[in-house]
Amino acid sequence: MNPSNIRTGLMLALALGALALAGCATTTADCSLPRTASLDQAMDAAEAKLADGCEAEFDRYYAELLTIAEGDPGPDNKRKFSDFLLTATDQGLLSKRQAERAYNRYFNVKYVSLMGDYNNCAYTCPRKRQVLTAMEAELLDKELGLLRVSQDAPGYYRADRLYQETELVLEATCTACAAR
Repeated sequence: MNPSNIRTGLMLALALGALALAGCATTTADCSLPRTASLDQAMDAAEAKLADGCEAEFDRYYAELLTIAEGDPGPDNKRKFSDFLLTATDQGLLSKRQAERAYNRYFNVKYVSLMGDYNNCAYTCPRKRQVLTAMEAELLDKELGLLRVSQDAPGYYRADRLYQETELVLEATCTACAAR
């Protein structure tokens, strides 16, 4: 064996060992949220964790906050989630568009899964089943956000009616498109 290869291998092994020891010395941030039934406390904790190195946990925090809010429902929860998303936007965790989509998916009667300036005949009709399936899934999220988290039954029933109307309009539109 060539002595230069042995020396290079030894130096590489020492460098890897030093990296491994250095990795053991560093600690990772604790990104778990404390168990609480208070939405305000959970949101404060989530905002602090997000600002302290746990940015990758945003989606999990949002889901946990929705679950906590389900046990602490009220009309003011819409504003609380809006404020939480605005803070995340200010911290650079979400774009303004992402924050709007996250809010609207749960707390608005508008469907984010149907937004866009698409030609129905060319774009929506060929994927009508996919669009309606996405809207059905979003309606479940609206049930959580509008009905169970913010106690906005009229808003939820408007969203449900909008889904049913969209289904009828798409059926008629796509039938007309196919007849052309």
